Amino acid sequence: MASKLLLISVFVLDLIAFALAVAAEQRRSTAQITQDAEKNYNYCVYDSDISTGYGVGAFLFLMVSQALIMVASRCFCCGKPLSPGGSRALAVVLFIICWVFFFIAEVCLLAGSVRNAYHTKYRTIFGENPPSCQTVRKGVFAAGASFVFFTAIVSEFFYINYSKARDSFQPYGAQPTGSVGLGTFK
Repeated sequence: MASKLLLISVFVLDLIAFALAVAAEQRRSTAQITQDAEKNYNYCVYDSDISTGYGVGAFLFLMVSQALIMVASRCFCCGKPLSPGGSRALAVVLFIICWVFFFIAEVCLLAGSVRNAYHTKYRTIFGENPPSCQTVRKGVFAAGASFVFFTAIVSEFFYINYSKARDSFQPYGAQPTGSVGLGTFK
């Protein structure tokens, strides 16, 4: 049986990661071109940098969530074997999908945070082309939030199917309780 405490913990961590990713999208940096006091140069002035922290927080919460699921399932590497059948097959497919979604979410959150933290420092002479005030594109953190959501759903279903396959395993030659074992006699 799947651990309810683990499922609730992972759900809460994923929910926090999702909320932080949405907050990062809402509060991403914007920039304005400003002239210096002597009106000789144009430069970029950026507003609050809070979304970088939100993006990094979402990144870390999602990483902890994924680590909990993988430690509990032993990442298919260790522990007793899984029972053949539909639950094992579905667990393998969900395991792969979970890692793909996790990777995409982490890349979006990390790239958005790095890009949001980058502020151009150069100036241009007044009257020339204005400086390029680079900011993170709209939707990068939103894409990260959507893949956090997908990762949360798939990882929960993965762990449930993994638990079903693990709990129903019977070693070769094991007899169900209450039955008479008839071994091969020569």
